[in-house]
Amino acid sequence: MSSRTWRIGVGLVAVALTASLTACSDAGDLSIRNDGSADVTVLTGDEEVTVSAGGGAALLDYGCTPGDVTVEFPSGEDVVLAGPVCPEQKIVIGDGTAALESTSAG
Repeated sequence: MSSRTWRIGVGLVAVALTASLTACSDAGDLSIRNDGSADVTVLTGDEEVTVSAGGGAALLDYGCTPGDVTVEFPSGEDVVLAGPVCPEQKIVIGDGTAALESTSAG
């Protein structure tokens, strides 16, 4: 293999690797807002996040959930949001309620 052919091959591998890493890093953030008066646990299917009352959380570069999202309240009640839930939506939690809103809706 000539030196030039080898350099071209290495260059192509570097471009392919950079492109794949760039695609992976642009998954988008999944946002959660808890307007309720109690801490809740949010289960995304592969992550578990506790969100404080009056607080929020963001799963950075998470992308879409693998399926439904479950919000567990301290009362023992669960609310299931049909998934997958993607970064274009945010999970908004109230007292015993959970809903999806468009991230463009303020």
